[in-house]
Amino acid sequence: MSEPQPSLIEYPTDFPLKVMGRQTPGLAEAVVEIVRRHAPDFDPATVELRASRQKTYLSVTCVIRATSRAQLDALYQELCDHPLVVMVL
Repeated sequence: MSEPQPSLIEYPTDFPLKVMGRQTPGLAEAVVEIVRRHAPDFDPATVELRASRQKTYLSVTCVIRATSRAQLDALYQELCDHPLVVMVL
């Protein structure tokens, strides 16, 4: 088993997350709920929503104050595991 790679990010830092999913009621709310669990100081008023050209997909962009790699890893994992989420960038 290999050693985990050191983080290239210096913490704390503002870190943008772009979460994509099908245009479904509740997607943005689910993303905000998950993000707030991992970053309690996140302000939901800063969320940016953008629909795809055909209105099939929705991107939800959140900028959090990341404090550690473990925090980001747990956040990415929970977002990726959510049934409404297609991709997290």
